[in-house]
Amino acid sequence: MEKVELSIVIPIYNEEENLPILYEKLKNVLEKLGKNYEIIFVNDGSTDRSWEIIKEFSLKDPHVVGVNFRKNFGQTAAMSAGFETAKGEIIITMDGDLQNDPEDIPRLLELIDEGYDIVSGWRKDRKDAFISRTLPSRIANWLISKVTGVHLHDYGCSLKAYRSEVAKNLDFYGEMHRFLPALSKAIGAKVTEIPVKHHPRIYGKSKYGISRTFKVLLDLILVKFLLDYRTKPLRILGGSGAVLLLLGAAVLLYLVGIKLFLGQDIGNRPLLIFGTLFFLSGIQLISTGIVAELITRTYYESQGKRPYLIREIIRNQKLETVNRGLVEEKVN
Repeated sequence: MEKVELSIVIPIYNEEENLPILYEKLKNVLEKLGKNYEIIFVNDGSTDRSWEIIKEFSLKDPHVVGVNFRKNFGQTAAMSAGFETAKGEIIITMDGDLQNDPEDIPRLLELIDEGYDIVSGWRKDRKDAFISRTLPSRIANWLISKVTGVHLHDYGCSLKAYRSEVAKNLDFYGEMHRFLPALSKAIGAKVTEIPVKHHPRIYGKSKYGISRTFKVLLDLILVKFLLDYRTKPLRILGGSGAVLLLLGAAVLLYLVGIKLFLGQDIGNRPLLIFGTLFFLSGIQLISTGIVAELITRTYYESQGKRPYLIREIIRNQKLETVNRGLVEEKVN
């Protein structure tokens, strides 16, 4: 079989009017690239004719791959299925609503060729409602950049390019697709961003509202934990537990001293309740941290996983490329 160089992954949910236009635009751009490509449409439980249209594309064009969900699982699940299905060395993700422009794909690939592992689109001139979409997005992007340390203007832009070994080594669930550049930091990916075109939606309606902002905040807490403590959960749980344990012990010792040396009654003091609560909470957090450490080791060891990827190794004065991974091995 001929090697696939480029995979385009597009989650689809009720985009029957946009699909034919998107397909033609993609074909025009991809044919000019001169690369062997595939277009993967992931139908995320559409209730219109989207899946029938995708099947028509696939029957007439061998470059088209259709993945059909039994129900609507969400954009993150659709992207994950697309990554798993993709055979290309480079994976491009984009929306199916025509707001992303396929003509930006060559520019993404240029930066991948320069050595970046992920190239993220930045909708600099965004064509969405300011109050309900653009403003909350700007606030969320600023907060995500500050918390994760991966500074991007537009985490929510679906138009991104990934090296295959990066995309396939990212585990994400829920609604974590927007955090993929930040999650890739955990395995040392080199990330950059470029301005891309953004068009107003012509057909259909947006599937997102302002309520998404609150979900982003909750996901951000999880992302911070995964970035800093994924392989060492005892550091955060045990550290917090130790503080509470010491604080509780200090309070209880103070009360014991009052009882023994001053003869005062401590049974009706609220401080006794707080001291006991801090002490027991500390023990519980430390115990939970130990259990989390055991689960983490089981996860990696039972599946033969490693918390790193290797780009290349120098052995016997020869440079060996290892699946074009991420962590560079330097030899003095």
